[in-house]
Amino acid sequence: MATTSYVALGSNLGDRAGHLHSAIERLRNWPGVHVARVSRFWETTPVGGPPDQGPYLNAAVELETTLTPTELLAACLAIEQEHGRERQDRFGPRTLDLDILLFGEEVLQTPELTVPHPRLHERAFMLGPLAELAPAAVLPVLGRTPIELLAELSELPLAGRRCLVTGSSSGIGRAIALALAERGADVLVHARQSRERAQEVVEMVRAKGRTSELHLADLRDAAACDELADWAWNYFRGLDVWINNAGADTLTGDNARLDFAAKLELLWQVDVRATIQLGRAIGRRMRERGWGVILNTGWDQAEIGMEGDSGELFAATKGAVMAFSKSLALSLAPTVRVNCLAPGWIRTAWGESASTAWQERAVREAPLRRWGTPEDVARVACWLASPDAEFLTGQIIRIDGGVVR
Repeated sequence: MATTSYVALGSNLGDRAGHLHSAIERLRNWPGVHVARVSRFWETTPVGGPPDQGPYLNAAVELETTLTPTELLAACLAIEQEHGRERQDRFGPRTLDLDILLFGEEVLQTPELTVPHPRLHERAFMLGPLAELAPAAVLPVLGRTPIELLAELSELPLAGRRCLVTGSSSGIGRAIALALAERGADVLVHARQSRERAQEVVEMVRAKGRTSELHLADLRDAAACDELADWAWNYFRGLDVWINNAGADTLTGDNARLDFAAKLELLWQVDVRATIQLGRAIGRRMRERGWGVILNTGWDQAEIGMEGDSGELFAATKGAVMAFSKSLALSLAPTVRVNCLAPGWIRTAWGESASTAWQERAVREAPLRRWGTPEDVARVACWLASPDAEFLTGQIIRIDGGVVR
């Protein structure tokens, strides 16, 4: 019977990426070993050892093996030697380093091998790649998951998380993307056509030391939704957090002049159908991998109603998103959490240009007596994506300053 094992790889001498690729290929061809999955490559600073070493490239592989732990260790040592590994300074530079992190549920301690790896909980360069492959696995002895350990070690609650936020070139989406990065997450940015503004967000995320990239997609197009989901999942070789924030603006610009039926169709395509399509596509992948968080975007007044054309439009479409979120949460439980943000009066582009009457209404209806900000929503989104909210799914979280009518 095969055992699932996780092996860490590292290199900081010579062709680092070449050494890692070569080692992975050797593992693929090693008798009794099947390489199931490979993490992305992480560049990290050396921990300990001689000063002035170069940075490492690190990765992790998930193996299915019929070898014993001792036999797998022998294979790792042989592959290291093939790649010119020299053991001189402790924690010194090396062409290749292979370490067994986990071997099924086994707990071993021999002169040659300790499993789980004795310093796993102390090393972000091991925990990061491992968290990509087994984010929710409770580790033997340690009793914690890789994601929890990584967050504790880095003091960033979302360290190592791979996220995408739709509609993140401006407004609430932009604030969420930047807040995720501030808390340690890598963030993919999506926009429909605002390449310049979206690229600014990408650069701001990168300036925080995180990985980011941009993808343009018109969510009115079902094929473009599929392409976005495939691109994002493949870019990071998996995703931890997906936030369906994009929504059609029917209050400002040319869309404000559309008639009721045209506005309804636009909101249906972008806010409802795209959310359902993307949520199902990403949710299925997350469930197969065994972990993930999805956040959708509703509206606080959908549950209580608002007069007028806009009230009817948004209550119908955002109410559908909120209902879908609850059902998707049930479909994907217990491995994937799904919740729905329901912002109220948030000062986005429309709020900035709203009439005095609307400005006064927004403040009057909120017991906290102020407009909300995109950053208010972003903080809640980050909390829902974090381990602190791990017992929360299928919920509508109203972010509206306490509006209760």
